[in-house]
Amino acid sequence: MAMRVVNPCAAKGVLMALWPDAWRFLQSGAMSRNRHDAAAFPSCRAALGSAEPEGQGRGTHMTITTAIIGLGIMGRRMLEHMLLHPAYEPAYLWDPNPENMARAQAMAPGAVLADSAAAAMAGADLVYLACPPEPRRDYALAAAGMGKALFLEKPLGVDLEASADLVARIAASGVPAAVNFTQAAGAALTDVAADARSGRMGALAGVDIVVTYAAWPRAWQKGADWLRFRDEGGMTREVISHFLFFSERVLGPLSLIWARPSYPADPALCETHLLARLETAEGLPVSVLASVGGAQPDRQEVTVKGALRSHRIADFYAVSTSDGGGFARVTPEGIDPRATSLKAQLDDLEAMIAGRPHRLATLEEALRVQRLIEAMLAGRG
Repeated sequence: MAMRVVNPCAAKGVLMALWPDAWRFLQSGAMSRNRHDAAAFPSCRAALGSAEPEGQGRGTHMTITTAIIGLGIMGRRMLEHMLLHPAYEPAYLWDPNPENMARAQAMAPGAVLADSAAAAMAGADLVYLACPPEPRRDYALAAAGMGKALFLEKPLGVDLEASADLVARIAASGVPAAVNFTQAAGAALTDVAADARSGRMGALAGVDIVVTYAAWPRAWQKGADWLRFRDEGGMTREVISHFLFFSERVLGPLSLIWARPSYPADPALCETHLLARLETAEGLPVSVLASVGGAQPDRQEVTVKGALRSHRIADFYAVSTSDGGGFARVTPEGIDPRATSLKAQLDDLEAMIAGRPHRLATLEEALRVQRLIEAMLAGRG
């Protein structure tokens, strides 16, 4: 089933009438920078990565013509996986950096390199926004004004008032929209949350989040220079936000109790350390330790603790389980858990666009996480 493409001329009229500020933003050519135990785990046992949401069947796929705005690391990664998925045709690409455009064109020779973000979005059913947070809001409003489905990278933003306004206006537009917290549809979150709800873990005892790096940004992120700056970047927004989303999906809404970030002498640069404690309404704690520096491999761990059994998720996707002894891996070896999880995200994105149940992060969930993250970076207690 092919999706109907909104007529670009009609879309322009709607956008100019409803969101003139977004139209002026697009016309101005903004975004001028590129800162841009296995029995308990059926998904792991099957090595398929995730179970489908209820009501979502396999078989005939719609063809979702997609525009990708922002072709840095995340944009090209999504392009790669959309090219492998039968539901997506990443047909329109745009980035202000010609080098990123060239890299993306090499991956998708048949795609159109658009002259502007507006031109890229006009011909698409779905707009994926992989640009930095600051311009993302305006592009999202512009795409919603055109009637396009939206898939936004996280964080939702850095300005809380602007993000709340964005969420309200996209909800009012009625377009399908979600935020790419990459664990949302994957096996790790699906299975750990089910294990917690079933009682197999016993009484829940909270979550520990540990993130340590030798350097930030990491070597493979150096092309996204904005990640090293305090205004929009940092490991708390880029990484810990994923794990707070995960924690809220398992435990429920969190409140920040205290947070102590550390910053370098240069006030333009992002945080290097963070200690924080968050709690559920029932008092279950989420403890956060994050640091940068020293010769060490990357460490990214979320441990969901129960009285009978605990689960540890390493590097976003690899699940290990303990009943009091050492943690034993249950995610199958020999598969690429990132690729499996990204496919699950795209499967659920297809379901969302078709109006079926899905597990992707809502904009409201992303706004909750943003409030927690920005409060942590400001410090409390």
